[in-house]
Amino acid sequence: MTVRAATVDDVAAIAAIQAVSPEASQWDPASYLDYDCWVAVDGARVIGFLVARQIAADEREILNLAVDPSERRRGIARTLLETALRRRETQWFLEVRESNSGAIKLYQSAGFRVAGRRKFYYNNPPEPGIVMKFNS
Repeated sequence: MTVRAATVDDVAAIAAIQAVSPEASQWDPASYLDYDCWVAVDGARVIGFLVARQIAADEREILNLAVDPSERRRGIARTLLETALRRRETQWFLEVRESNSGAIKLYQSAGFRVAGRRKFYYNNPPEPGIVMKFNS
């Protein structure tokens, strides 16, 4: 598995992974190329992605992270996350569904800490978002 910057040729694969990942944010995958977007690739196949953006001079935010369900539990999300965190020394933030305990455990094990809660952050289904922060 390798991690590289996403290209326009990866958008369809990113969209397919997002479509089978209801716990992930459901934004327009083509817009991810406007931000920092990395893909995990096994051979020629995209198996996961991470999207991040700068939100202030010393702050970045992870917008979305998803792995193909058939490839989960192999460290792909952790590798994508660590790749992003290593590339920018700054404060990192993210929001995660309150019910997504697997993602919360992953983020905590990577050094993120709960920084707050947004009561009505997610739709479909409606649920709170947990705000997490990482200081590099």
